[in-house]
Amino acid sequence: MTGTVMEIRDLHLRFPMGRSPADYVTGRPGRVVNALNGVSLDLIRGETLGVVGESGCGKSTLARCIVRLYTPSEGEIRFDGQDVFGTEQRADRAYNRRVQMMFQDPYSSLNPRMTTGQILAEALSVHKMRPDAKIPARVAELLELVRLSQDAQHKLPHEFSGGQRQRIAIARALAVEPEVLIADELVSALDVSVQAQVVNLLLELQETLDLTILFVAHDLRLVRHVSNRVAVIYLGRIVEVGDSETLFSAPAHPYSQALLSAAPSLNPDERGKAVKLEGELPSPLNMPSGCPFHVRCRHATETCKTTLPVLLPFKGRGEVACHHVEEINANA
Repeated sequence: MTGTVMEIRDLHLRFPMGRSPADYVTGRPGRVVNALNGVSLDLIRGETLGVVGESGCGKSTLARCIVRLYTPSEGEIRFDGQDVFGTEQRADRAYNRRVQMMFQDPYSSLNPRMTTGQILAEALSVHKMRPDAKIPARVAELLELVRLSQDAQHKLPHEFSGGQRQRIAIARALAVEPEVLIADELVSALDVSVQAQVVNLLLELQETLDLTILFVAHDLRLVRHVSNRVAVIYLGRIVEVGDSETLFSAPAHPYSQALLSAAPSLNPDERGKAVKLEGELPSPLNMPSGCPFHVRCRHATETCKTTLPVLLPFKGRGEVACHHVEEINANA
């Protein structure tokens, strides 16, 4: 790994919902969905960074901001030192080629009216990756790269299984020779038996092609298998980030502890030892004051209710955003 390829700093994203008739009558402003609330994260060249959290915590929203499908309300994303939302960078399509996203649903992410060959050829043509005469040969190379037979280029997406469609999606992303891949719940729509095949293929391609991967998933065991580092996100904020094995074996933030202890385990000694979360995930329409986790945290104090914790280094185990991380992990 050779340095930071992407820097995300204090990223906020708000979705205005407009004003209801009651809002007009009472004079209240329209409500706002706070999807991201100050995400700061570094992506190191050559690594796989896993992003985990509950449904609705902002994982996929963050992924879509990185590939510029959403424009943040505040903050910045810098790729190789350049602000990707700057005026000059927006006009430059090179970023779209260098950072590619693979979506969760292989059944809807491929054009049903185009054959596999046409799907791959379109990517090559639009980004001018090859002269027209050499595109068929490159399509054949891409199919071989993701271990699909050559006759696959003449078939439509509905003729493939879910795992095969996701391989096509990977081939389409690789067609433009990206440096960074954003995998948003890449295998969650696939059977468990197929998930391992697709993930192992992705890891082999990463090593072969020197790719950097942001791996968004809710399957914690899968994230542990593929990731060098892991970031835990809660209500649109990173609460802990660190080395994968260290974080999974000894999580420091109380939310990370609860999230990881809730994962299924084959060890009978661990049954009944789960750290249970109190209450439900607060609505992003009405964010709690102070630490957003305080309404569910058994360690919360008055400080937690009023002051937002900062993500800071903790005992060489990564970074944690918690006022009481020292006391909580005193015996760790």
